[in-house]
Amino acid sequence: MYDRILVPVDGSDAASAALDHALDIAAEHDSTVDAINVADTNVPSQTRVGGDVVDALVESGTGIVEEARDRGEDRGVTMTTNVIQGTPTDVIIDYADTYDCGLIVMGNRGNRNLGEYVLGSTTDQVVTRSDRQVCTVRATDAQVAYPYETILVPTDGSQRATEAVELASEIAATHGAALHLLVVIDELPVGIGADAAAEQSDAENNAILESAADHVAGDIEVTTAVRFGSIRGEITDYATDVGADCIVMGTHGREGFNQHLLGSTTERVLRTTPVPVLTIGSREQ
Repeated sequence: MYDRILVPVDGSDAASAALDHALDIAAEHDSTVDAINVADTNVPSQTRVGGDVVDALVESGTGIVEEARDRGEDRGVTMTTNVIQGTPTDVIIDYADTYDCGLIVMGNRGNRNLGEYVLGSTTDQVVTRSDRQVCTVRATDAQVAYPYETILVPTDGSQRATEAVELASEIAATHGAALHLLVVIDELPVGIGADAAAEQSDAENNAILESAADHVAGDIEVTTAVRFGSIRGEITDYATDVGADCIVMGTHGREGFNQHLLGSTTERVLRTTPVPVLTIGSREQ
């Protein structure tokens, strides 16, 4: 499914969890894992004394990627390592494009020590800007089993959400996983005409779910649901309720009729959900 998987590592717990998850995926699909450390030369406190600081960053990064290589080789996974100077977001995106990495696996927060700030807000930027699949992992996700058994796809009917459904369908078909499609409404109509608006909302929600289900290929167990409340909260709660071990989302959604599901919501889900979140970026970027 993936020939090469990119994992930025910075010594943080989240990056370690991301590496573990990437190794699980690689072992299943016979993938090569590229473990890179980015020596961020653009932070003033880390570059103001010149070359000596850069040397310290590279030396520290070398130790980090060597440890990652050892962990991968212990699992029988083919590893490639590199320490690269530059801006973390740009380096990660460019590396994935240059070496055609089909998947980027990142922790949701990183380590700011010794210029090793690779993750956290950088993860958000990579998710938003890269057209690669990005799997975001929390430190508590280290023991998540792979292959996934239950996959959740929140949808708002947008093109990005449809692409997420298609990706999740492919993964589910490959591993025999169950698939859940979820629409979340953050507000109910009130006041004059509320009943008619509610009926229209129900019709739109059902149409969104039916359209999403039409993009599910193969003989896959599909469950659809509509929930009302905080979009981020309902996604997380639903994932917990059904025992989802992965959430697949697009990175941009549509706004209108209170169904703004993706975009900023995706970023909030990345930070709070207890399971890995697999995002699919814009193919037009």
